[in-house]
Formats: sequence, C-alpha cells, structure tokens
Amino acid sequence: MAVIGILGSPRIGGNSDILLEEAMRGVRDVGLEAEKVVLSEMDIRPCRECDGCQDTGICIVEDDMQEVYRLLIDADGVILASPIFFGGVTAQTKAMVDRCQCLWVAKHLLKLQVVRKPGRPGLFIAVGSMGRQSHFQCAGTTAKAFFATIDTEYSEIGYLGIEGKGDILKHPTALKDSYNEGRRIALVITGLSRGLGISTS
Repeated sequence: MAVIGILGSPRIGGNSDILLEEAMRGVRDVGLEAEKVVLSEMDIRPCRECDGCQDTGICIVEDDMQEVYRLLIDADGVILASPIFFGGVTAQTKAMVDRCQCLWVAKHLLKLQVVRKPGRPGLFIAVGSMGRQSHFQCAGTTAKAFFATIDTEYSEIGYLGIEGKGDILKHPTALKDSYNEGRRIALVITGLSRGLGISTS
C-alpha cells in the first residue's frame, strides 16, 4: 500500500516541502510506502478544454500528467501540499487540478469508477505568508474540488503568516501536526484494509 505526496511548490526545501516530508515520514513510520511527486520538475501542460476526454474519460494530452493519473488512480491515500499564491494554490498545482477534468468526466458524465479505492483518506497542506484566512479558504476550495473528483476524503491543515524559507520550523506545532496527520492517514488505510474500522476523524 502506498500514499502519494504531491508537492505543488516551485521551491524545493521550502515550507510546504518541509511539511509534506513530515507527513510522509508519519506515513512511513506506520509501515506504508510514501511516494513523492514534485510538480515543478514535471512537464504538465494546462488543460486545453478541447473535450478530447468527453467520450472516454481519458486525457489526450501526452505529457507527465499521464504518470500522475496512474498514481492518483492507484494510491491508497493522497497528500497535497501547496503554498498560497495570490489567494490560491500555485500555478503548478492548479495545472494538475485542471488536468483532472478527464477524471471528472469519467466520474460524473460516464459514470465510471475513477480510482481503485474510493473514499481513501486525503490531506491538503497549505502555507501562506499573509495572515488572511480568506486566502486559505480560497485555496482550500480548489483543493476540495480536486479531492472530491478523485474520490478522496478531504482534510486540511494550514499555516498563515509564514514568510521566509524555512520559517515553518519556528512554528510550535506545524511539524508535529503534519507528522501526526501522515500517521493518521496511514492508520486509516491499514485499519480499513484489516477491517478494523479506524475512524477518519
């Protein structure tokens, strides 16, 4: 069983990356695999709204998003981390989310089961430099739509007022929060797979 960790930040080693790594460490400490995807290192073109997926639910654009689809479909859990840019997720994150239009088509128009394990646990991690709660809410709206499309339960943690690279390390609970969320996701996965009924709350 594996969890996919998606880094939407264009900056490697930044605050979002640090929190994602902690969440993935929590997953691994329970004994599950965690595979990291760095969107800024991939060739993911924007959605062209060409309707090429309307009949099949499959995107006709051949780029690195094809590998992301495979991971999103097969993963037992999904973690998405993005800084907040201008009140929303990063361009890299938004491009990936928009390219999931084909999965939306498959689910809602073609009535197909999109992912291998519907209802799996998910987590959105957001970090913003400004202290406006509305910015986190806007980014969260995009993330919620993404998680709903890929049949993944949504949860979130967010930290505002974090300005410089690595400043999240000064936050009193952020690293522990992310680690514990990663553990929670892994425990939900192992609990469901063993029929133990571990709560997702």
